[in-house]
Amino acid sequence: MPLQQTNAEPQVLDGRVAIVYGAGGQVGSAVSRAFARAGATVHLAGHTAAPLERLAAEIRAAGGRAEPAVVDALDEGQVDRHASAVVAAGGRIDISLNVIAVGEVMGTPLVEMELADFEQPIHRAVRTAFLTARAGARQMVEQGSGVLLFFGGSGDPVREFSIGGFQVALQAVDQLQKQFAAELGRRGVRTVMIQTGGIVDANPAESPESAEIAEMVAAETLLGRAAVPEDVGAVAVFAASDHARTITAANLNISAGAILP
Repeated sequence: MPLQQTNAEPQVLDGRVAIVYGAGGQVGSAVSRAFARAGATVHLAGHTAAPLERLAAEIRAAGGRAEPAVVDALDEGQVDRHASAVVAAGGRIDISLNVIAVGEVMGTPLVEMELADFEQPIHRAVRTAFLTARAGARQMVEQGSGVLLFFGGSGDPVREFSIGGFQVALQAVDQLQKQFAAELGRRGVRTVMIQTGGIVDANPAESPESAEIAEMVAAETLLGRAAVPEDVGAVAVFAASDHARTITAANLNISAGAILP
């Protein structure tokens, strides 16, 4: 269940303009709600109109500001045109986060996997992370400030389950965010990776499959529980705010102890 808005919730993102790619999914919608509660105008980008429009209506009904748009975050032209439209409407881009699905193929050992299945998440993850971060960064450089948020992080090789090229994709995106930080830090742009050991359904009892996955992910943690989408939203608000102004080229670990330094 989404976290409820309260009058006491600080507006630490008041006046900021955010883009969330993949806003129609569980994680994207939770982060979008959190950004809106914190005062940001949230541009909801995704592949399908209906969930974006429902989320926008929900945010507006709660007093927030949200604008939905159908955007293929793997398409260079669509990403750039949408970013330009956001700037035309609000004059700036302060926050960019990409949480789209990248088509990872799991369950097949590497020695049995087809090359296309191995490459798919790597190509998609790096492509979409680069395109969306570049689009936001161009405007952030012009205004002298902004935060590029990335999602997934990196970790140790997975022993118990075959995850194909997914871990390779996460590692590549993590290095990409650090390169953006190195090139753009002196121009006012920060980058932060939200590092997870797996995000579980906030209501796993509603689905036996979700409950099984939640138990498996929680078993790897030190806290005995895994992060849910609302946890990602809370950390994303902090990372995008001035409270985190000295954090860049960094991973914020919300794995509940599943991933250790």
